[in-house]
Amino acid sequence: MLQRGKRKLVKPRRRSKPVAKPIKPVTVPGTPKVSVVIPAMNERRTIASVIRQARRVHPATEVIVVVNGSTDGTELIARRSGARVIAYEEALGHDVGRGIGALQARGSVLLFLDADIVIPARELRPFIYAIDRGVDVALNSYMGITRTHEVHPVVLAKHALNFAMSRPDLRGASMTTIPHAMSRKALDVIGAGHLAVPPLAQMIALRSGLDVHKVHEVGVGRLNPRKRRAYKVDPLRNLIIGDHLEAMERLLKETNERGQQTDLSRDRSFVG
Repeated sequence: MLQRGKRKLVKPRRRSKPVAKPIKPVTVPGTPKVSVVIPAMNERRTIASVIRQARRVHPATEVIVVVNGSTDGTELIARRSGARVIAYEEALGHDVGRGIGALQARGSVLLFLDADIVIPARELRPFIYAIDRGVDVALNSYMGITRTHEVHPVVLAKHALNFAMSRPDLRGASMTTIPHAMSRKALDVIGAGHLAVPPLAQMIALRSGLDVHKVHEVGVGRLNPRKRRAYKVDPLRNLIIGDHLEAMERLLKETNERGQQTDLSRDRSFVG
């Protein structure tokens, strides 16, 4: 089981010497419309392709890559690909880079990707369009494999949280899954720090009355990189389940011990 302390956003360390020759990031006139946030750790094989597709989602796009704990040249490749790079020598932990990138984002639309999954720009644009139409949080409709005798526990956790939030229509759609996008308003309501725990961010969004919808399906299951398949048990499984439990715990604290789910006519006084 993966152990972690409280995930927090930290400032990048100042380097005594530049890691690579400075390369000016691609900029757009004025304020960008879309900010694409990509955490990256040792993803030299895919990062250039991910950035290339990200830059094509909208004419006014900035790409922010949060490189952390990398030793394989990911930072240099990201800079050469025209991204704004925020670099940390240490590994920050899962999803912390999302919050750090969001703090630096200037766009009115934020799109979140992973550095190890290359998704064509045409599959990313529907998330941008949804935010433009007034959706606050646009989720990937992909929900994992459910028609099986043994459903993955992470898939079950996603369904359970949405049901607990009285949004069964979302099914397994989750901010844990990329790609997803949000409005500037949603970022302000959720808070960048909470993006480090995506199910908690989703719970806050739903509890706050933000307009959350699944808008387009990108089959990230089949796009998942080879390294996940090297493990019999996904190394992130327990961490993601813990994230959902954390979201559930906050829901119970903010409502009641049943998360405002009905107890019907049950009279417990008869059994003490």
